Amino acid sequence: MIEPTSRYATIPDATLAVPDADGRPRQLVYKRRRFIPDGSGTTTLVEHRVAQGERLDNIAARYLGDPTQFWKLCDANGVMHPAELEAMGRTLRIALPGF
Repeated sequence: MIEPTSRYATIPDATLAVPDADGRPRQLVYKRRRFIPDGSGTTTLVEHRVAQGERLDNIAARYLGDPTQFWKLCDANGVMHPAELEAMGRTLRIALPGF
């Protein structure tokens, strides 16, 4: 089950028919691939410079009110992996909610 606040909540499902061990068709349901959205049309609320030891979930809790929304910071900064944003001294773009 995917939580409604997950980055995958709005990604449509897809199906694939594959044979099972007995040769009968079986439907596999999966999420389609998610691409990082183009953030060029969004508005930056604030920029945050990462301090030593800061974690992205804590930064998300501070600005977005929910540590599980760290992925919105990833999207706003055009990265796939959260660890890319935790480098000390990096400036993070915090976009308007609904990004």
